[in-house]
Amino acid sequence: MAGIFKAYDIRGIYGTELTDEVAFKIGRAVATFLKPEKFVIGHDMRPHSIPLFNAMAKGLTMQGVDVVNIGLASTPMSYHANGKLGADGSVIITASHNPGEWNGMKICRELAIPISGATGIADLERIVNEESFDAPSATPGTITDYDIKPEYFEHVRSFANIKKPLNVVIDYANGMGISEGEAFTDAMFNITPMYDVLDGTFPNHEANPLDLETLEDISTKLKTGSYDFGIAFDGDADRAGFLDENGDNVTMDMITALVAQSMLEKFPGAKIFYDLRSSWAVKEVIEEAGGQPMMSRVGHAFIKAQMREADAVFAGELSGHYYFRDNYYTESSALAAICIANLISETGKTLSELVKPIKRYFASGEINSTVADVSAVFERLDATFGDATTFQLDGTSYEYADWWFNVRSSNTEPLVRLNLESKTKAQMEAKRDEVLALIRA
Repeated sequence: MAGIFKAYDIRGIYGTELTDEVAFKIGRAVATFLKPEKFVIGHDMRPHSIPLFNAMAKGLTMQGVDVVNIGLASTPMSYHANGKLGADGSVIITASHNPGEWNGMKICRELAIPISGATGIADLERIVNEESFDAPSATPGTITDYDIKPEYFEHVRSFANIKKPLNVVIDYANGMGISEGEAFTDAMFNITPMYDVLDGTFPNHEANPLDLETLEDISTKLKTGSYDFGIAFDGDADRAGFLDENGDNVTMDMITALVAQSMLEKFPGAKIFYDLRSSWAVKEVIEEAGGQPMMSRVGHAFIKAQMREADAVFAGELSGHYYFRDNYYTESSALAAICIANLISETGKTLSELVKPIKRYFASGEINSTVADVSAVFERLDATFGDATTFQLDGTSYEYADWWFNVRSSNTEPLVRLNLESKTKAQMEAKRDEVLALIRA
């Protein structure tokens, strides 16, 4: 695949790579590939999302598909609408955290099952390029409007067990977190909002909580008042970053561990997935809370499939995606926030106090390296660390008694990604440098 057709979605610069005409063809291609009768479409706040909606809906209805327009929506809302309304598929028109000139599409089949490169995006690309669409329907489909928000909010709120309102700073980043955050009631949170005006040009900062620079404003705000924690949404609100009461970033694997604790109170003994880049502490915390920890590979399409197969109630990914069985095995940033709030309310502890006992190890973070020959990298690693316990869930993981690392290759670039963790900071730094030297040799 090339151009706008990516491994997990469709994405490109509007007007040059992703045009209204291309969106019209994608609509026809989706109808040809999925053969849906009812299809949900939502869109984000970018000014060109509505023209793309109109074009895609035109393509779908030409093929006889009935379109349910949920309008301005977060990505989690679109997934919920897909499952709740019994649709045959859905798309959310968004480019997530990409800059304002970008746009894109996240496409699902029924029950919000994602379509990835391996399960349909390559087919859509072929149909669009060949223009091998089914013949237009003699009876065009219809477009009806539907407001999914009340049902989604009621669903999310049903998980709340917050004894008194918590003081929370939320950085909406001018994105769809503004809609996602409408799930929070005054009984849950006293909200201090930041950048809470929808603006698809992202005038304040990139809507990407993985980039620590984007968290500087909310961190500063948390340090200036008496707050319980902070939430930073990404552009389409399918990811969220969390900061403690001191304005310090809490890594996403630590949040996975805490949400798992909260979910296991509601679902004792349940299965919980964590991605293989996560700290050893996540597995340990799940076990200590009586759950069944299960390791997943990286990528939302893989995680959702593994969750369905195992009937897991929750999964967390190091990129800030939090998946819930009760949201059709898809993300809900609002629900993750409520789980964190539940723990703070129930225990009377601050977020930093909750995190402290599970910060047991020292992690390198994900480090990317551009390499000429990926296979040669793994040959060097296998030769050097032949005495490690290894497994190949995603790339190769090498485990020792007191440290581990995973190296995996990018789907789209000549990159390898390293994640490493150790019981001591000094060992982490030494092993990190040793492994990087082999990778970059």
